[in-house]
Amino acid sequence: MEDFIPIFAIFAVFGTITAIIVGPTYLKSREKREMQTTVRHAIDKGQDLPPELIDAMTKDVASKLPSRTRDIRRGIIWLAVGIGIAAFGAVSDMGGGHWHSDGFDNGLLGVACIPAVIGLAFIVLSFFNPNKE
Repeated sequence: MEDFIPIFAIFAVFGTITAIIVGPTYLKSREKREMQTTVRHAIDKGQDLPPELIDAMTKDVASKLPSRTRDIRRGIIWLAVGIGIAAFGAVSDMGGGHWHSDGFDNGLLGVACIPAVIGLAFIVLSFFNPNKE
């Protein structure tokens, strides 16, 4: 019986992560399917669709389009994450109250370049994005 405790713990952790990711996606797709079925039945019966319904159905699509302000916001957040990781790498590199003079040999400083470059890319893309909010 005690052999199953680690296996159950692993399944519980990964099952929880899977449920958190898959659950909302499944519920949203089911809601969209039901809405489409309702609209299809209304069209089959010859009923006119109110403009509010059409606006509600297309609002979600329009809100997902990339815009200049959204790109700048994402870029600043990614850049801040990169700077934060770099700062953590620099601070954790302090030993005995003084900075090491070996240079940039901390691995976190290299890892910090990835989100920082992604952030810079979003900021540059914001200048080329024709959609303004």
